[in-house]
Amino acid sequence: MAAAEKPVLARYKDRMDKAVLALKEEFASLRTGRASASLLDQIMVEAYGSPAPINTVASISVPEPRQINVNVWDRGVVAAVEKAIRNSNLGLNPVTEGQNLRIPIPPLTEERRKELAKIAGKYAEQQKVAVRNIRRDANDDLKKAEKDSVISEDELKKMEAEVQKMTDEAVKRVDEALKTKEQEIMQV
Repeated sequence: MAAAEKPVLARYKDRMDKAVLALKEEFASLRTGRASASLLDQIMVEAYGSPAPINTVASISVPEPRQINVNVWDRGVVAAVEKAIRNSNLGLNPVTEGQNLRIPIPPLTEERRKELAKIAGKYAEQQKVAVRNIRRDANDDLKKAEKDSVISEDELKKMEAEVQKMTDEAVKRVDEALKTKEQEIMQV
């Protein structure tokens, strides 16, 4: 069996950074009243017998601020793409013209803005939980390393404090991202 290694805190910081990055990607798929190709990123299309991301079956463009165009490559998948967009819970209603779908972006109602802000809050909370789970993993690894006599008790306390500091910073970045997104959503 390999000798126990000293835990590397940078690995946990990396994982926390990825959680914050994942949150920003989820936020990009939330509608803010402006057209954006990333709005459709989370949509999965039932194509060729299995779910596939929409950008693997079509090209997406934004010709004007309030419209998205989706050019589906295979005529047989057009209906599935249209259905996926309608059922995406984004409040979008595509207009089909052959293999092209025009998606007008309607202005957001106050009710829909509040709903989107709530969804953004849920996304942020999921990532905060992910960050806390990473902290728990790090602390478990540190305690195991101390038990295996790889690090001293003093090192354990110092490293746990460092992990807590990284956690606090990641949670702060999640909160800042949420605040920015909520302002963007509520802006008329």
